[in-house]
Formats: sequence, C-alpha cells, structure tokens
Amino acid sequence: MYHPTTRVLAVLELLQTHGRLSGAEMSARLAVDARTLRRYIVTLEDIGIPIVSERGRHGGYALMPGFKLPPMMFSDEEALALSVGLLAAQSLGFSAAAPAVESARAKLERIMPDRLKQRVRAVDQTVRLDLLRPASGADREALVMLSSAAVAQQRIYLEYRALDGRASEREFDPYGLVLWERCWYALGMCHLRGEMRSFRLDRIVRTEPRAVQFTRPPGFDALDYLRRSFKSMPRAHRIEVLLHTDLEAASRCFFDVSALFEQTAGGVLLRTSTDHIDWFAGLLAGMGCEFEVLHPPSLRDSVQRLGQRLLRAGMAPVQRSST
Repeated sequence: MYHPTTRVLAVLELLQTHGRLSGAEMSARLAVDARTLRRYIVTLEDIGIPIVSERGRHGGYALMPGFKLPPMMFSDEEALALSVGLLAAQSLGFSAAAPAVESARAKLERIMPDRLKQRVRAVDQTVRLDLLRPASGADREALVMLSSAAVAQQRIYLEYRALDGRASEREFDPYGLVLWERCWYALGMCHLRGEMRSFRLDRIVRTEPRAVQFTRPPGFDALDYLRRSFKSMPRAHRIEVLLHTDLEAASRCFFDVSALFEQTAGGVLLRTSTDHIDWFAGLLAGMGCEFEVLHPPSLRDSVQRLGQRLLRAGMAPVQRSST
C-alpha cells in the first residue's frame, strides 16, 4: 500500500508533467476518490505549492503560471558522496552498470544548480577508482531478487551451477548479501542441504520467488558469517606462521587471504590454510618483515627452496650485449 505522502508527491508530479488535469482524471490516475484528492491538494497548498482550482464541468487543477520548484539542493559533501558512489557502482560487477550510472548521473545533473553540476562533472572527469581489483560479473536481476527476498523474508527457488559445471536446484531462504574478494555472495538457509550455505551470484542461473515466508535469525551479520566460514574452510595444508610485525601490517599484507591473526609477545601469529604450499611461500617472501614458519614442515622447505633460487638469481652475472 502506498504511503499518503507518496500520493501527495504523485499529485505534484502529475501537475508538473501535464500542466492541467481534471479532478476526475487525477482521481483515476491515483485510484482515489474526489474527497481524498482534494485532501492531497490542500496538503500541497499548506506547504506553499500554489495550485489554481477551477470548478465546473470543465474545471480542474493546475500549478500557478510561472511557478517552478527550486532545483534540488545538495551540500558539497553530499554531491561528492553521490559522485563517488556512482563511480564505485561501475566497479562492483553489476551487468549493464554503465548505462544505469550514466542515466542516474544525467538525472542528478538535470536538477542540480550549475555550481554543483560543475563539481559533479569535475569528479567524474578526474577521479578514477580501483577497488583493489574489478569485481566479478554479477547479475543485477539476481541481486535485486535476492535482496528484495531477504528484506521480505520470502523463500526463493534457485537454479545453481557449481564451479565444476554441475547444476542443482534448491529452495533457499536468503538472509543477506555480501561483496567479498571480488565476488557477490548470497547467504542463507539451503533446504536442499538443510544448513547454512553461501552462493556466488555469478553462478546463479535462475531465481523464482516462492509463496513461503521465513524468519531470519535475529542480529544475523552476513559479512561476519562469510568471513568466519571462509576462515574455517578446510584446506589441504594447515598453516601457522609467526610474523615479526604488528596486527595492522599483518592484516594489510594478507588482505586477500582468509586468515586469523593473534597478537603474541613474539609477534603476530598467523593461522590459515592453503592448497598451494609454494604459492604461500612466495606470499611470505614478498612481505617486508621477518617471519618463522611453525607449521607445516613442507612450507619451511618450500621457503628454503625459494630463497636459494632467489639467491642464485641475485648472484648470476649480468650478460651485457656487445654493440
């Protein structure tokens, strides 16, 4: 059901768009009776909108000739937030994001005063955002469907294709959505597995709403849940490394790794897991601090092999071409 304020604003929009309308025509458009329409007109007049009323068979309503609403006013900080937000939307992996961003920007410019319009254009022309790395493609329709279902606490049908190409169908209660490490995820109760699951939006083939309501757990934090589930996900090799640095520096170095950090007297204890020992050895070698590999021995061996290879490369004579 529409809020009365929404209908009052709809009356104003009709008058601005069409100039003059009869009471019967406006009532039909808004699906209200004549008395309710008159109440909306009075509300507009009370807030200072000058409306001309003409009685009789051919009467109607119109805005006073020459009246125009002032342009929408934004502070400099609000204009900057809108501009940067539109730029960020282009990096979040929505399909067909660029046309939507351009359309939204054009609408904002149309109602902004010239001074703010110039500032918004300056941000658009000079600011570029690299949100670490571009996000993977996400279907806008799937995101809208899942977010709407999460708010309404309405179950949906999911057709999903896993990384290995296998397709599956399931009923799903979406609790929330998260952008995590360049990918969009929907989190909630999967009725096929009977437990909490997360699904990448770029692997969702199809969604349909179901006429079933659910109750989201109170205080559910989708981002916190996804972080914890990734950190506890079993991998082939359990890793423990003591980093001789502080927590802030350690988190910065391993921002792209699901890891647990613990401040100890000797440094920061890093706990994580990996399927690729040699890759993790290279990650450690790229840090700007000393470290000790506590577990597993295979990681210590990999670090030693990498160190020897780097040492040989550093000692190799430089071959200069003769001219």
